Amino acid sequence: MPKYVLEMEEIDKSFPGIRVLKRVNLKIEKGRVHALMGENGAGKSTLMKVLMGIYSADSGTIKMNGSVIVNKNPKDALEHGISMIHQELNPVLDQPVYENVYLGRELKTRMGTVDKKRMIEETNCLLESMGLDLHAQQYMRDLSTAQCQLIEIIKAISVKSQVIIMDEPTSAITNKEIDTLFQQIRNLKNSGVAIIYISHKMDEIFKICDHITVLRDGEYIGDNEADNLNSQKLIQMMVGRELKDVYPKVETDIGEVIFEARNISHKSKVRSAGFQVRSGEILGIAGLVGAGRSDLLETIFGARVKTSGTVIKNGKQLRITHPRHAIKNKIALLTEDRKFTGLNLKGTVKENTTLASLRKKFSRGGIVKKPLEMKETNRCIEELKIKTRDVNTIVNELSGGNQQKVIVAKWLLSEPDVVFLDEPTRGIDVGAKRDIYLLIGELVRKGKAVVIVSSEIPELMGLCDRILVMAEGHMTGELKREDFSQEVILSCAARFGPEGDDES
Repeated sequence: MPKYVLEMEEIDKSFPGIRVLKRVNLKIEKGRVHALMGENGAGKSTLMKVLMGIYSADSGTIKMNGSVIVNKNPKDALEHGISMIHQELNPVLDQPVYENVYLGRELKTRMGTVDKKRMIEETNCLLESMGLDLHAQQYMRDLSTAQCQLIEIIKAISVKSQVIIMDEPTSAITNKEIDTLFQQIRNLKNSGVAIIYISHKMDEIFKICDHITVLRDGEYIGDNEADNLNSQKLIQMMVGRELKDVYPKVETDIGEVIFEARNISHKSKVRSAGFQVRSGEILGIAGLVGAGRSDLLETIFGARVKTSGTVIKNGKQLRITHPRHAIKNKIALLTEDRKFTGLNLKGTVKENTTLASLRKKFSRGGIVKKPLEMKETNRCIEELKIKTRDVNTIVNELSGGNQQKVIVAKWLLSEPDVVFLDEPTRGIDVGAKRDIYLLIGELVRKGKAVVIVSSEIPELMGLCDRILVMAEGHMTGELKREDFSQEVILSCAARFGPEGDDES
């Protein structure tokens, strides 16, 4: 029996003008969790897309259990026992859960018709095994992002693959759901399934992974048992240098209140919540998934309908019923989901970068000033260190970290006074995170007011001057920097009600 269930040997892949993979090797053992690590743009996603048959390699071989295979498409990969949970979710929203789980491989009766009853029964068994309080016939449209993520995990498990690729599987799920996922991974390991695990969360890597392979700039850097490495050694392998001051806090002179939201409500998701933020201040908003943090920012920004509340900037009450009103009043929102609400993935880097200021800054009489548009986009690429061939590269071809930088560039060009950042570093590597942190520091140094929503408490504690906590649509706590405590934040996040009544 071969030692490795999967071997990728000397994989090369180029796109016009750029060599993405350079003779990369990856070997995976049966019944082990193998982390694939590297900065955004290191080649991880491209290597996995080659494995899944989404891309064809220019050279190199893939072996399963010692035999050479060729995956021309994802269906071939599934037939060879390889499945993938993608970071960017793409559920069929108008179908029920069971149809999403069995999409493209529907169970059939003896007569050859779709066996709806058996698919519902088996999906319900899978949901129960994951501890999910859902039913197979619920529609995907009614599920949260976290629940959609878990359905993708269930889909991969149901295929009974020999190798499952998990790309940022915990990016949108709660700690309780992560514990459930990790138990499922252990069960899969015990049954001999190999897991390729991609994540930028170091604590997860050392908690669940057995072996680690590192890529950098499309090249294999090395691999080792997880027990032989630590976070610092792993970061050095990934970035090629030592990263000090993971959270570079900029000390600024915090000025007057320049923005205030009072008694904001949106349906049942935000209940009379609000905050003040000062020039030069970084305000964090913590809370569990579903606490209403994103809903609060989107309601203030005009992306959701406000049922009550007041928005005030520089002492003047604003009427914001649409995002364009917020943009006009120099308020920016970097949304949580860059795929659906942050970017036009089919557009170029230039088109995305200038989108929020096209009418105000780059056009006159309906005619776009193309030389200025080109100049400003190139300046953003240089200042934000965006890795792209040129301004005309399609954004969907960029890594997640570089896509995030394009969104930041878009809002910086609009010259905002108040910047809302919703999960600004979700799914990006440590190097790109640090770049984003430095950009945030530059914003407050210039007197801007910044509000950050993040599910990573250490990130908020490292960057912010104050932290507010939300639970079930209410504000339940406020901490000054000298009082920051992970335990206190989590305690406030587990409570609800205007006076912080216990959830029971």
